Amino acid sequence: MPPLLKLILIRVGLGVLTLFLVSVVVFVATQALPGDTAKAILGREAANVDRYEALKEQLGLNKPIAEQYFDWLGGVVTGDLGDSLAQGSPVTELLGRRVLNSFILVFIAALVSIPVSLLLGSLTALKRDSKFDATTTVGSLGLAALPEFVIGLALILLFATQVFKVLPATSRVDSSVPLLQQVDLFILPALTLTLAVAPYITRILRASTIEVLESEYVMMARLKGLPERLVLNRHALPNALAPALQVTALNLAWLAGGVVVVEYLFNFPGMGWLLVDSVANRDMPMVQAITLIIAAVYVVANLTADILTILVSPRLRTGLR
Repeated sequence: MPPLLKLILIRVGLGVLTLFLVSVVVFVATQALPGDTAKAILGREAANVDRYEALKEQLGLNKPIAEQYFDWLGGVVTGDLGDSLAQGSPVTELLGRRVLNSFILVFIAALVSIPVSLLLGSLTALKRDSKFDATTTVGSLGLAALPEFVIGLALILLFATQVFKVLPATSRVDSSVPLLQQVDLFILPALTLTLAVAPYITRILRASTIEVLESEYVMMARLKGLPERLVLNRHALPNALAPALQVTALNLAWLAGGVVVVEYLFNFPGMGWLLVDSVANRDMPMVQAITLIIAAVYVVANLTADILTILVSPRLRTGLR
């Protein structure tokens, strides 16, 4: 078996194990939340003991916790995430459009943040101790110190309410309208996510590039008389990208969880906003499904980063042979 394929299979197995452990934690945590799901659904009618007990039996809440967990896990494995307790519809049906909206938002943020941060990280390393380097470093430190909701509020004040008023302050995407006609609704949330993650990738790539440029094999390549462009493209950047890819993957995985705050701030109808609403309504099947999706994004992002790190790093490729 090729070493790379063996590594992938091992990482996939560890990812499945991680998701299983996450499912246990999520199920136990949701069961430990204060309040009663049946009472939350019935509201004032919860005083009717017969209806209350009938609803608990219908929802399976009167079963032992272990039995409830394995019933739920069996449904997850077969693609049945259950029915929403708040809306009475299948979770997969309710999640479909929300997951698509969140995916588009994260994709736009990644499409902008990754190239920009990689470019800035490389340039600041090559122009170390220059005014450009100092300005970029101070700016990235300032952005990294700000929570995403602060960045979002600043963008709303700047572009939607007080100064320019060129973009909508809320992003109520309409599922009945083509996405291309609602691009302006994605701009501020995507820009918020971009400014929240780009500083970390920029700083990591700057630090790793500087370290590589000072390494012995780069100095040896320069002593051999190789052109500087060839030294950078063939010897420096491939090895400097390895740690940057790891950080990029972690930040992309963070975007899947970070959209919760951003979507709630902009009233964006995505997966994160639905998670907040589901927690408030004690809609446990929906909370469990969204949490598992976010955990799966983390696992896939890390697996992809590990593979790409090996493919772009000459030293790691050689070690697998």
